[in-house]
Amino acid sequence: MKLKILFISHSYPPILGGVENQNFNLANNLAKIARVKIIANGKGKKWLLFFIPMTFLESFFLMSFYDACLVGNGVLTPLARTLKFFHPKKKFFSVIHGLDITFIYKKGILAKIYKKINIPSIRKMDKLFMVGNFTLEEAVKVDVCRKKSFFIPNGVDAKNLKKEHSREELSEFLGIDTKNKKIILRLGRFVPHKGTDWFIANIMPKLSSDTFLVATGYRVKKKTAGDPDNFSACQEAIQKNNLEKRVKILPNLSQDKLEILLNTVDLVVSPNINYPGSSEGFGINVIEAAACERIVIASDLQGLKDAIKNGKSGFLVEAENTEQWIKEIKAIFSAGPEFSQKFGEMAREYVEKNFSWEEIAKRYLEEMKKTFNK
Repeated sequence: MKLKILFISHSYPPILGGVENQNFNLANNLAKIARVKIIANGKGKKWLLFFIPMTFLESFFLMSFYDACLVGNGVLTPLARTLKFFHPKKKFFSVIHGLDITFIYKKGILAKIYKKINIPSIRKMDKLFMVGNFTLEEAVKVDVCRKKSFFIPNGVDAKNLKKEHSREELSEFLGIDTKNKKIILRLGRFVPHKGTDWFIANIMPKLSSDTFLVATGYRVKKKTAGDPDNFSACQEAIQKNNLEKRVKILPNLSQDKLEILLNTVDLVVSPNINYPGSSEGFGINVIEAAACERIVIASDLQGLKDAIKNGKSGFLVEAENTEQWIKEIKAIFSAGPEFSQKFGEMAREYVEKNFSWEEIAKRYLEEMKKTFNK
């Protein structure tokens, strides 16, 4: 008999973002191998004030018909903990992302409330699925039980990511002739720990004039909990270094435009930096890029170390080490198109073998079933 799972996500498409995509793909791939009911918020953070109480009432009655409840991140663990009180014979699980733990180190009243309410709720779950080993170790530091914490990486839908796009399409989209240029892509939210402004200020001025950077990702709205928006810091770095003709920042792009970039650029970078109160739980963007046969360079930092197999699916470089970053970029560009093609094919093969959503969903289900056998 299939396990019956109530899946609850506080952040879900059409909202764009790593957690949103992870929750969507996990829920829908679990639905192929288990009986899954999805309750999800696709209206953004402002809707949470309505979503959480409405979801609690709905879930309170629904749990009578389900074996387990899986929440998409630590934000919803207080809800799951309350449901567990009323349904003690059911099992409750949570996906835990990096910020679900490191948010407690931020300043302000919200971080203090989160530490007092959410961290104890995380501890009460029957099993926790950490998206990275860094996240797991950070959780253990705040007395989350290691024995019920399991690292399961995020996955990708490699088949749907790899598309046939041309450099002509890229040129038309960017409004420049890309034929004789080296195009670098930085894909990730415009927040401080992603290191986009650092890369613009420290790396781009020292690369040749035929190198062009495209940075895109989701912008954080003002007065929302979590990481602050640093889009303006990126703009300032461009202006200060006179890079207006060599750097383009494009927030909140549509999926079709992202696919053009992911399938045509010469290099993808994730230059994350250490930033208090924030971390990279896993780094799904580097997996997506490798699935599109792009060469990836990423900081040897936090969850990125779980996402990249150095020398097989990308390259890891010490965070904020300007000299190493420039050396690695120049080495890849000088290696030529044949190297890029062969490495890209190897990276895609590695991703398909280790990060397909079908296999990731199976691992989740297997771990959840083990809890019922105790």
